[in-house]
Amino acid sequence: MKIVILDGYTLNPGDISWDGLKKFGDVTIHERTVAEQIIERAAGAEIVFTNKTPLSRETIGQLPGLKYIGVLATGYNVVDIAGAKDNDVIVTNIPGYGTDSVAQMTFALLLELCHHVQDHSDSVRQGRWAQSVDFCYWDYPLIELAGKTMGIIGFGTIGRKVADIATVFGMNVIGNDKFQSDQSHRKNFKWAEVNELLAESDVVSIHCPLFPETKGLIDRERLKLMKSTAFVINTARGPVIVDADLAEALNNGVIAGAGIDVLSVEPPTPDNPLFSAKNCLITPHISWATREARTRLMDIAVNNLAAFINGSAVNIVNP
Repeated sequence: MKIVILDGYTLNPGDISWDGLKKFGDVTIHERTVAEQIIERAAGAEIVFTNKTPLSRETIGQLPGLKYIGVLATGYNVVDIAGAKDNDVIVTNIPGYGTDSVAQMTFALLLELCHHVQDHSDSVRQGRWAQSVDFCYWDYPLIELAGKTMGIIGFGTIGRKVADIATVFGMNVIGNDKFQSDQSHRKNFKWAEVNELLAESDVVSIHCPLFPETKGLIDRERLKLMKSTAFVINTARGPVIVDADLAEALNNGVIAGAGIDVLSVEPPTPDNPLFSAKNCLITPHISWATREARTRLMDIAVNNLAAFINGSAVNIVNP
């Protein structure tokens, strides 16, 4: 069985093993694949794995031996799902592997906005504290989370984990999701529509998938609904927020700050307006990338393939 991995580097730059997949057949691993290389590299493969390399209907149609596409991520918008189904190709994804890591990164961004740890540490190393006439100093307002309200857009597995952590910090939680699961065990919780959530929250954390209805969800008009003291955190998908609108809101004091791990285009163009926006933390899509999370991702990918080969495929996204 020929197995081709189109873009394996981000999942595994060398610190975890591909051996779990190699037991199923002849595995060829490409660190990166551009569009023009896909047909040549995947020719004759029954199994193709992709993380961010797009597989269009046209491309899938030119791979007659293809039976299975394993997306090495939770989001699967890189694959034309309908095109795969029409060509009798099963597509699976990797749910749940990054819950703890993404939730942790959410609060890493939020706590940096609250305390500006790096900026204060840098100032100490530059000699500010040693030269201070006072026993302490701070260059930014320091913010306590207890008693504040966190609004969570997308209340799936990750959103619920973020809510758990917010509760430990003493925060109230507002949730928004298409499917309103029973949250009666949460005493500091309520459901709300997006506009109400934005208006009432001190922190808005985004954890929804990217669908047509969520693309551009947070735009200029919705940002105007937020408190001027509020923060927005996005560890989900970049296009949920309109980059230019967020930059404008930050620069004009419409909201107080943002922590962004994803952008509308990745890698971004050098002129992305958020690069010069006030009080905006930007990290290069690393919420998912702890070694622990990537190891879980690999294990699930192996299990997905094993289930498919055994005739009982799981985590199918195009049933």
